[in-house]
Amino acid sequence: MTEIEASPDWLEKEAIGAIDRIELLTVRLPFVAPFGTSVAVWNCKEALLVRLEDKGIIAWGECVADPDPYYASETTVSARFIIKNFLLPELKPELSLVALLCRFARVRGNEMAKATLENALLDLLAKRRGLPLHALFGFPPRRVMSGISIGIQETIDQLLEKVEEAVASGYHRVKMKIQHGRDVEWVEAVRRRFPDLALMADANGDYSLADAAHLTRLDEFKLTMIEQPLSYHDIYQHSLLQAQMQTPLCLDESIHDIDDAKAAIALKSCRVINIKQGRVGGILAAIKMARLCADKGVPAWSGGMDETGIGRALNIQLQTAPGFTLPGDTSATRRYFHEDIVEPGVELSSDGFIEIPPGPGSGVEVVAERLERCLLDRERVK
Repeated sequence: MTEIEASPDWLEKEAIGAIDRIELLTVRLPFVAPFGTSVAVWNCKEALLVRLEDKGIIAWGECVADPDPYYASETTVSARFIIKNFLLPELKPELSLVALLCRFARVRGNEMAKATLENALLDLLAKRRGLPLHALFGFPPRRVMSGISIGIQETIDQLLEKVEEAVASGYHRVKMKIQHGRDVEWVEAVRRRFPDLALMADANGDYSLADAAHLTRLDEFKLTMIEQPLSYHDIYQHSLLQAQMQTPLCLDESIHDIDDAKAAIALKSCRVINIKQGRVGGILAAIKMARLCADKGVPAWSGGMDETGIGRALNIQLQTAPGFTLPGDTSATRRYFHEDIVEPGVELSSDGFIEIPPGPGSGVEVVAERLERCLLDRERVK
């Protein structure tokens, strides 16, 4: 049994085929406003991209790693090294995608690097057939629920202003970042102003089990969940904290593969799982994890990493898979970038939903002129 044993048969039988050109690119897009968490503040999105070209068809993958190791140990530089020196050498025309991913398994970890290349290949395979990614897997299109992530703000008033804007825009869920000193009072202020809002808090691992009594004070605010309150690699201590709290805990950084998800569910470490396809190794692994969550009755949602329009479109396509039951980190393009590198951008409908991009593959097209304006480097790989 392979990691993707439930995928369509053609993934195991059909050869990937020859690819005329492979390029690695790095882009940098300024954010509309700085985005802060308990671990870092980012002023721009620096992203590693993979571009595949075959007989005029162009496909893209985006690495979700940051240029720094503050969210995860992988970075854009380390992912580039792994892709170029360990993953691309395994890419043979006669291999199926399943066979290729089995070869990738020799490389320990580095799930973000693996996801970048896998997703680019899926984009290519879908475009060769003229199908959107969701149709490639047999998933019917559906409107995607929107969610917004609000970074650490300087004052409570600034936070309330951001939440007000999100509510007015129609987002189905608002996530606010918290950290020591900016938690209970800040959550209380938002809940008081918006008593019926689907509100969650994300700590990005800023607390320890010694803070359990303090964190239980958040129970009174009826949050939909608290995301990753404890260490980024912990599963067990979250089970001890969850036993003390009414509010569901959600694990993010701790879940790197389906075995981590199984362990977290078995230990009752969380009641919700954030599935970031880049963090768990790509779209195929994310689909399998969502199926596991559905089978176990655990709500799941698609997390985001402030991606460019390439990664954002992949996340939208992914959310057609069964098991994604909660609003994800999918928000309008204009909230992040003055100008993205793709068309169409992400927009919310009047009722807060997001439509699936209409084109084949991811559904979006990279605009060459925009790409050039934010391009840091470009390398053709043999």
